[in-house]
Amino acid sequence: MIVLVLGGARSGKSAVAEQRAHVLADGGPVTYVATMVPSDDDADLAARLEAHRARRSATWHTVEPPFDLAEVLATTPGTVLVDALGPWVAARPDMEVDTDGLVAALRRRSEPVVLVSDEVGMGVHPETAAGRRFRDALGALNQALAAAADESLLVVAGRVLRLEAP
Repeated sequence: MIVLVLGGARSGKSAVAEQRAHVLADGGPVTYVATMVPSDDDADLAARLEAHRARRSATWHTVEPPFDLAEVLATTPGTVLVDALGPWVAARPDMEVDTDGLVAALRRRSEPVVLVSDEVGMGVHPETAAGRRFRDALGALNQALAAAADESLLVVAGRVLRLEAP
């Protein structure tokens, strides 16, 4: 089972994904793959990450960067929750992602994966070349993952919309 949870900033997508991972795990192990590392000078981001940590079950295992996402997916038993793909893409050299390799790793898993990603197609046109590269890279990744997912959800204002395949 591959679940893709999309949404904008502060949409509630992480909370929805955590709830979905808890249900899919059905009492089994959950590994939370955190992709964001706060810088020492960003107290606001550190507080937001701490709120995410506090919301997680104490029984969940956490993996933090650096890591190879495809390898984590290949070697981690139980349900895996990846939160979120935006920071992971942004941290890649030139924001280049092996989308085919990631999709293949997801499809090889026999246990559930819940992926959280930012929906970048509804925002304003980025002013910078780097912003456009990020939007294009994450947008392409989101489309490939939605095509591979068993379930795609869009979270808006804490409400969940199921996305149908074309």
